[in-house]
Amino acid sequence: MEPTTLQEAILYFANPVNCREYLVARRWPKGVTCPRCGSQNVLFLEKYNRWHCREKHQSPQFTLKTGTVMEDSPIGLDKWLAAMWMVVNCKNGVSSHEIHRSLGVTQKTAWFLDHRIRLMLGDDYASGKLSGEVEADESFIGGKSRNMHVSKRQRRITGTGGKDKTAVMGLLERGGKVRTKVIGSRKRKELHAEVKKHVEAGAALYTDALMSYRGLEMDFVHQVVDHAVEYVNGRVHTNGLENFWSLLKRGINGTYVSIEPFHLFRYLDEQSFRFNNRKLTDAQRFDIAARGMVGKRLTFAELTGKVNGIQERPV
Repeated sequence: MEPTTLQEAILYFANPVNCREYLVARRWPKGVTCPRCGSQNVLFLEKYNRWHCREKHQSPQFTLKTGTVMEDSPIGLDKWLAAMWMVVNCKNGVSSHEIHRSLGVTQKTAWFLDHRIRLMLGDDYASGKLSGEVEADESFIGGKSRNMHVSKRQRRITGTGGKDKTAVMGLLERGGKVRTKVIGSRKRKELHAEVKKHVEAGAALYTDALMSYRGLEMDFVHQVVDHAVEYVNGRVHTNGLENFWSLLKRGINGTYVSIEPFHLFRYLDEQSFRFNNRKLTDAQRFDIAARGMVGKRLTFAELTGKVNGIQERPV
């Protein structure tokens, strides 16, 4: 019987056979196929816990990790799946230090493991645009001034935002899903582009009174709530997104403590995944995450921005 709690998951996935059967059922529901050529002419080598493709090509053997985010990882499936369970089901996230202590791996390994799991949780938004009633809002993510060294605090810009914080934008379909993105600025051109990319024309769009949102009434039923006056005017509010930002910042401040701006989009993906699947059980969320492991790869060099010895960190 498949696990429904963390304790059951740890016991269940301690058995290599259970790990294999669970992942095979989700990766190859119609039968195992070679991840390199797609052939079903494969033979399972039980002694080595891998498959052999009978077609002629340079790499005939493959494992469950081949072609997934786990490829070339020396970490066992039991630890991978236990870490996945914690990441997708802990409401405020789980730090690499906690993974390191719980699984008996180094903190560096746990940090790399966490980021590869976050890659699995990213949504490609293939399901179409948001519709109905949609909230749009932006926020700034960054450290609190009182926790900073005085020299760094003096460089900060007072007021909302600041040069040491990173701007993020969110779009929430009421009763549905949220979509988030790290943005370069809150200028009109960028915000309009994101709204038009993800929201169906003619939808009811609710925003705050930021000047950059002006002009959206040409494509949407755009209504504004001025937070200097009120936070709710009937159905016109952005409280759903404010709640999401609160959850995100609680996790960052309480669990991760500090994150670098060039990794922020991964933490957005993680929080968005849990929020979008909040009505599901832990087992159902885990099932969805496990199905997202195929076709994704993240090397340590890519994660740290060191490609061919050159530091390349995305904004």
